[in-house]
Amino acid sequence: MDVTPFLDLKIAPRAVFDALDERKDHVRFMVPTGTGEWTKVTFGQFADQIRELALFAGTILKPGDRAAIFAPNRVEWASAALAIQAAAGVMVPVYPASTPEQLSYVVAHSDAKLLFVDTPALLGRVLDAWPNLSAVEKIVLLDDGLDVARVHAKATNPPALEEIQKKLVTIGAARKRGADLHAKDPAAFTTKMHGVSLKQPGVMLYTSGTSGNPKGVPLTHENVGHNGLDWIKVLAPLLELRQTDVLWLPMSHIFGFGEMCIGNTLAWTTYLSDPASCLGQLATLKPQVFFSVPSHWEKLAIQAMHEPTPEARLAKFAAATGGSLKFCLSGGAGLKREVKDFFYSCGVTIIEGYGLTETSPTLTMNRPDAFRFDSVGKPFPSVELKLAEDGEILAKGPNVFGGYHKDPEATKACFTDDGWFMTGDVGRFTDDGFLQIIDRKKDILVTAGGKNVPPANIEMRFRDDPVIAHVVVYGEGKKFLVAGVWLNDAAAPKDEAARVAMVQDKIDAANKSLASYESIKKFAIIDAPLTVESELLTPSLKIRRKKIYERFKDTFEALYEDTRDKGAAPTASA
Repeated sequence: MDVTPFLDLKIAPRAVFDALDERKDHVRFMVPTGTGEWTKVTFGQFADQIRELALFAGTILKPGDRAAIFAPNRVEWASAALAIQAAAGVMVPVYPASTPEQLSYVVAHSDAKLLFVDTPALLGRVLDAWPNLSAVEKIVLLDDGLDVARVHAKATNPPALEEIQKKLVTIGAARKRGADLHAKDPAAFTTKMHGVSLKQPGVMLYTSGTSGNPKGVPLTHENVGHNGLDWIKVLAPLLELRQTDVLWLPMSHIFGFGEMCIGNTLAWTTYLSDPASCLGQLATLKPQVFFSVPSHWEKLAIQAMHEPTPEARLAKFAAATGGSLKFCLSGGAGLKREVKDFFYSCGVTIIEGYGLTETSPTLTMNRPDAFRFDSVGKPFPSVELKLAEDGEILAKGPNVFGGYHKDPEATKACFTDDGWFMTGDVGRFTDDGFLQIIDRKKDILVTAGGKNVPPANIEMRFRDDPVIAHVVVYGEGKKFLVAGVWLNDAAAPKDEAARVAMVQDKIDAANKSLASYESIKKFAIIDAPLTVESELLTPSLKIRRKKIYERFKDTFEALYEDTRDKGAAPTASA
């Protein structure tokens, strides 16, 4: 495809409006009804939502003000996000799995003035977090039918219903307010959208550090725009206008948001799905495009890779995927080589890359015409990469952010004196210029579902427990997290069953304050001590995570072989 017409640098909402005349009646989204049918949302209808919400948001937000979205995927999520940006605001996504404590921190730290929310469960968490949301001026319900009184009645300690109602507005009312403003001044929206500076932040994502609270990462329209243009340039051989994709990735993550945005640019028809349904829908929807994480690619491969003949494998693969896949992108964590090889043997190349939230997000990517499955590809056209003396990957480019929100110390710590961003990952270049990741300086675990989890944030919940000496969380590339537990023998029960029950109770208590993907599903009580002499602790008695993972790898891995839903594996002594 000739991508030249799509290489202008502009803010994300303009991808919808600049080509609206020719796309107005083209279907942008297909929305499940719950009865097996789909409802069509055209580009024209999508544009109306964005315009009306943007004009409403403009009555609250000044340029650069933040607005948060706390909701699962739906068309209105995308409309709200692009509306915030068109109104010169900064969109702050909050993961739907977030606890009230996590929601409180992100909304308060970002100084969000506007909050979009959906579903009774998430509105309930908003009520739980209410004392910390005082700076929020309006809360928009993305579903007009959301029963606020019923949610309020079920809440543990909610504010008065009258107090809540003062801040709440339904999306229907918000859109009517925007439609009225548009009727009074039909040029106001376009003038506002075209006046948004590329230099100002358009999105602020929160990324977890190795300890402490998450950090706000403001990305300018220029940061994200340059990365988007690099995507299009590099992937041009796979791209076509008006392709079909199945979108299940959360738009609250930059991977899912990016898929939605490139769909706007290239006029895709997007079937909105969910993690549990998407794989089963491929056979009937027959998409050309599918973005996903390793666990889903593995499930697709397993359905076909063990057939006895090449012909049978191809037939099973086509049946499972719909037979039309052309553009497949994997992200979140590294995908197993055997899965990539299998897809390639079936005529489909899964593209992988590498990047971070701070780099908008992509730094490198394999190309459809230049790839190595033992690498994360070559640098994007606008990106410069080099290796520090210790092998750490350093980056420069227009996609690299300028610094963390309200955190100058963390900002200074992640850049070299001459301005290179320090990724925290160790790499090497092959002789033909492909980047390979060989180690992770940062402790963050990336699960098979693509979730970034700082283990120290989980482990600190046990730090002051007199019975527990250490908890070490494990789960890089896994479907769930497990832990090794070391007890203080003097304070712990002697009976094995009592020890297991006690630890289970403590882990259950900690899990209540964690998002589901952060929770510890299984554990092993390990008797072999962690000591400085064994090189499993530093001289200051901090854990040496990598060495512990290596020493007790068999114990950790055995927890994934145990078929029980949760609990302890047999006690490990070595």
